[in-house]
Amino acid sequence: MDRITADSNIWVSGLNWRGKPHELLNLARRGQIELAVSDKIVDEVSRILRDKLEWSAERVNHARTEIATFTKRVFPTETLDAVKADPTDNRILECAVAAGSEAVVTGDKHLLAVGSFRGIEVMTLSEFLARVEGRAAGR
Repeated sequence: MDRITADSNIWVSGLNWRGKPHELLNLARRGQIELAVSDKIVDEVSRILRDKLEWSAERVNHARTEIATFTKRVFPTETLDAVKADPTDNRILECAVAAGSEAVVTGDKHLLAVGSFRGIEVMTLSEFLARVEGRAAGR
């Protein structure tokens, strides 16, 4: 089973709209992938849903509860400084390292520029889904 960490934008899109981000969350809901998350990622997603997308406190709390049902919660102990251009992106890498993730799935240009970190591949959502589909098709 794939162990991955998704960035905050994937989460926000997956919780709000249909499409590839939602498909990724559904893979985790069905237990087809292990999706790691940290408190810092959940807090960032909650902040964006509340402040930018104007979700009510009740709806944000419901989303937080739902996320806990299909993710692996990790507690990073290491503070990283690998993404100089956008230091907040380091929280994603910290989660991935703590979880032992095989990949970080993102659309963020700063994270994608890293390419890989400590053996953790950084890839786009399309690349990850193509890999999953390829395996399912026996390729």
